[in-house]
Amino acid sequence: MKIMVALKRVIDYAVKIRVKPDKSGVETSNVKMSMNPFCEIALEEALRIKESGLASEVIAVSMGPAQCVDTLRTGLAMGADRAIHVDTSSTLYPLSVAKLLKALVDTEKPGLLILGKQAIDDDCNQTGQMLAGLLNWPQGTFASKVVLDKEKQVATVDREVDGGLETLCLDLPAVITTDLRLNQPRYATLPNIMKAKSKVIKKVTPAELKVEIKSDMEIVEVTEPPKRKAGVIVSSVDELIDKLKNEAHVI
Repeated sequence: MKIMVALKRVIDYAVKIRVKPDKSGVETSNVKMSMNPFCEIALEEALRIKESGLASEVIAVSMGPAQCVDTLRTGLAMGADRAIHVDTSSTLYPLSVAKLLKALVDTEKPGLLILGKQAIDDDCNQTGQMLAGLLNWPQGTFASKVVLDKEKQVATVDREVDGGLETLCLDLPAVITTDLRLNQPRYATLPNIMKAKSKVIKKVTPAELKVEIKSDMEIVEVTEPPKRKAGVIVSSVDELIDKLKNEAHVI
């Protein structure tokens, strides 16, 4: 069984985000980029499934400009067997990504698709659900535990919900999106990083996949959140209650 994993290149989580002067988006020039943390978790889970003997191959996929190759090489260094780069300079929104992934699924025929539940740049949390809908495959989102049964061809997924945990049994093939507590991604070793630099990455375009990239959303304006006001020191409990009641109106 093949496992396909989607990897997104995003601004590194440790970088302080700056809004562009024209408020059309956030500044990405000369900014450190890295693999989306949720995508790292998805790749780690795919690698663990392969190492347990339940999968034969892990395929990493990334979409975007040429710099996405760096993200794919990180995935190869972690242990992915192959990498596919969908080369496009267009802005990609969740529905377009889902359509591109569906086209790749039709070509590669994986038995399982694993994605991060969301990207830390747009926080959309839509691609996995849309992809499952397009493929008409069962889906397990926000997975905190995944157990595969190769004989029965099912995946048991514990997913995090507001009230606790929900357990789903999915017939394979299926789409799974990963939550933070699923695993701790491994670090790529230096020998594997060096080996990944020489591996061939397959390049395709949306046109070759017969997918039209079009924007179904319009960004009107991007602004920074309002700055938090300075706190005040109160001298007594009575004063605190008074401020909470008459100023903050929370009691």
